[in-house]
Amino acid sequence: MSEQKLRIAFIGTGVMGGPMAGHLARAGHDVTVYNRTRARADAWAAEHGGRAAATPAEAAADADAVLACVGNDDDLAQVALGRDGAFRAMRKGAVFIDHTTVSARIARQLSVEADALGLLGVDAPVSGGQAGAQNGTLSIMCGGSPAAFAAAEPVMRAYAARIVHIGGPGAGQTTKMVNQIAIAGVLQGLSEALRFAQASRLDTDKVFEAVSGGAAASWQMLNRWGTMAKDEFDFGFAVDWMRKDLGLALEEARANGAALPVAALVDQFYAEVQALGHGRSDTSSLVTRLGK
Repeated sequence: MSEQKLRIAFIGTGVMGGPMAGHLARAGHDVTVYNRTRARADAWAAEHGGRAAATPAEAAADADAVLACVGNDDDLAQVALGRDGAFRAMRKGAVFIDHTTVSARIARQLSVEADALGLLGVDAPVSGGQAGAQNGTLSIMCGGSPAAFAAAEPVMRAYAARIVHIGGPGAGQTTKMVNQIAIAGVLQGLSEALRFAQASRLDTDKVFEAVSGGAAASWQMLNRWGTMAKDEFDFGFAVDWMRKDLGLALEEARANGAALPVAALVDQFYAEVQALGHGRSDTSSLVTRLGK
């Protein structure tokens, strides 16, 4: 698919989808959006000059590419395969790009459904959070056929800094699980390290200066150590969503036989964080279960 002006439908204009669709509009594409809350789609269209549709099918009609960024497996099934779903209206040869973090099972199911209809399908979960969506610097991990990826990749360049084709259908979603498993373990270690430093009455700024340039460094340390020390947890990806993602990883591990003892433990810890009232706080609020 060339980088010419395309007809694009974007389903889901929330904190991630809205900015991503905005980048597509600024790139010169003709963008129609659908959101379950119509007022949000109307607001997006008023800001970006696109059009709001009443159903996913209406948005997808005659589109070259249909993109989705919704909540979970059920939401995705509804907007893609439901009575008013996008697949009912998409023309043959169009590409469906799913940016929702969902199970590998539904990603593979959608690929089969797409093939039967002559559509191309890519599962393409993202990493980088709300800031990455707003800044157009997301990392995207993709699953699907080479032909589907070739059609999708030029579209995704509008809002991504890194796009990697991992493998066949479902490979993007399982790679996102890898991402979340790694983050969970790092955040638990960072939380324990910070509380240990505080209990030792160390100057946490100086501790950060000393250790952040060595082997202990991570994105989480560089971006969250200081805010965690101040009990500030309003930086994007919420605990509620992390628990959803870890649940997907643990479910997939039961199927493929992988052992995830740390991820399972941190998932339990996040349940405690939810009980403390931090379900909508960002994932670095994991530290709150360790007290002060």
